Amino acid sequence: MLRAMRQGNQFTTIFMIVTVTIALSACQSVKPTPLPSPAQIESATLAPVEMLESSDGIHDGTPVIEKADAPEPRLEASATDLTILDEESVRNREDLWARLRERFSMHHHLEHPRVQSEIRWYQKHPNYLKRVVQRAQPHLHFIVGEIESAGLPGELALLPIVESAYDPFAYSHGRAAGIWQIIPGTAKHLGLKSNYWYDGRRDIPDATDAALRYLTALHRSLDKNWLLALAAYNNGEGNVRRAMRKNRRAGRSEDFFDLKLNPETTGYVPRLLAISAVVASPEQYGVTLPAVSNKPHWMIVNVGSQIDVATAAELMEISAETIYRLNPGLNQWSTPPAGPHRLVVPISHASRLLSGLNNLAPADRVAWLRHVVKSGETLGEIAVARGTTVRTLQHSNNITGHLIVPGQSLMIPTASQPSAAYSLSQSERLKRTQDRLQTTHGQPLRHRVVRGDTLWDLSMKYGVSVRSLAKWNGKAPRDLLLPGEELLLFGLSQTHSGPQTTTTPSETSSDAAVQRTTLEHSLGNASAVPPNQRNVMRKIIYTVRSGESLASIASRFRVNVARVLEWNQHLAKQRYIHPGDPITLYVDVTSAH
Repeated sequence: MLRAMRQGNQFTTIFMIVTVTIALSACQSVKPTPLPSPAQIESATLAPVEMLESSDGIHDGTPVIEKADAPEPRLEASATDLTILDEESVRNREDLWARLRERFSMHHHLEHPRVQSEIRWYQKHPNYLKRVVQRAQPHLHFIVGEIESAGLPGELALLPIVESAYDPFAYSHGRAAGIWQIIPGTAKHLGLKSNYWYDGRRDIPDATDAALRYLTALHRSLDKNWLLALAAYNNGEGNVRRAMRKNRRAGRSEDFFDLKLNPETTGYVPRLLAISAVVASPEQYGVTLPAVSNKPHWMIVNVGSQIDVATAAELMEISAETIYRLNPGLNQWSTPPAGPHRLVVPISHASRLLSGLNNLAPADRVAWLRHVVKSGETLGEIAVARGTTVRTLQHSNNITGHLIVPGQSLMIPTASQPSAAYSLSQSERLKRTQDRLQTTHGQPLRHRVVRGDTLWDLSMKYGVSVRSLAKWNGKAPRDLLLPGEELLLFGLSQTHSGPQTTTTPSETSSDAAVQRTTLEHSLGNASAVPPNQRNVMRKIIYTVRSGESLASIASRFRVNVARVLEWNQHLAKQRYIHPGDPITLYVDVTSAH
């Protein structure tokens, strides 16, 4: 503004001086407010400094620091506004909670019993809020900035509390991952990568961008109603629209609180409104929120190409665990060979990383292992044995197809440190989980996956629930299995082969039912399992309906046709099935449609 005034013509300048003089003459009895110091003006108007951001988005391997804060500086304040720098405004600039409250725009429906019930829960569990805020602190400044840039309600910054308790490693039985709990199908639709090396659903910058774009699209699609958009984010837009159409046909309101949705979604939206109300007025509810500074905690450094996490940690003189906590999208011991070639790092250590990378030889970024191909080996087998992927082997050795010959040497990128050094890699997190289970249940039974194995088939073979088998091995119930992969089963004897048909497998943990009811809030939506949805197997007699086929019935109950024929051997003699025919099915009643 001051620059624009200096660039104005002389007439405008004289006119403004005369105007100000007249105004001061008319107000001589009022003591003028002193102008702020240059330091005050700078702190009031300047955006955070951005360092060495690439201008064209194309990098030649030279590391650069990208901005971690998207918001542009707002130039809405007048010269008079700059003189009003009282203690409250200074405090608001330093307190991220105050900045977030200024973005609140949703109606919190405090009159509704469901919202009040959730508020009481937060009041009774202050330690939960402390834990959640502690996990959120490194990322909250970035997320609030993204929400401001997109012009979205500030309440959305609290949505990860409901989704995942701000745990970036949260993973639900529905295959949702990250603080925003994005499922694979949605991730693909939103352009998030997910592979052996990297899961964009857990990456804070990428997942936040995707989640906010998705919420914006849902809001636009559902009559610009945020409560309906949130319900659709949790339960799917189709389900919300069906509930709306049903109310419309019955002449009832289509507002969220009048819709008949599933129990999870019915509690999901009020939970966000409740935590928003608590953050808006913590004193009113007797809650003390941990202080969160209104300063960025991290920034993004483009590292140019693949680099070992342990090497990057050594360059910055921090632990590998710190890197994993800021980069939860990393699955393995390094950044992905095919990118993204960036790391989120503490601001205080960014310069060390840049300096170290400039002095690091390309060959020292990762360690290399030479493998001589043996007769009968395939790229897939070598990849599984060496903890990498076929694509990585092809890329590292300039192989365009899958043909390799005995005696051929392959160069394989490998970790420079023992696996324990990468404490939060996917494999090490799973190992710790399985170690705890082994302490509780004793030595596990080990199963080596062969072609055609599925979690469903193995659960039937060993008489355990699909959900337990998946959880023991860091998977979701519908994940695919790879030949050669080893699965661990707990609570079974080493000689146990399991029944070929099963009745009602129980949860393996003795306090599973207690966990489902008491940890719903503390673990967020990702770990909440309604008490009435235990994973149980049931034998049912299904009656064929008009237009159905074995394939459609198998798909509906999430089994394969081969198993249906195995359970109904008489069908093999029939060419067709007919409406009214009885079919025997063994169904996981908690996951069937």
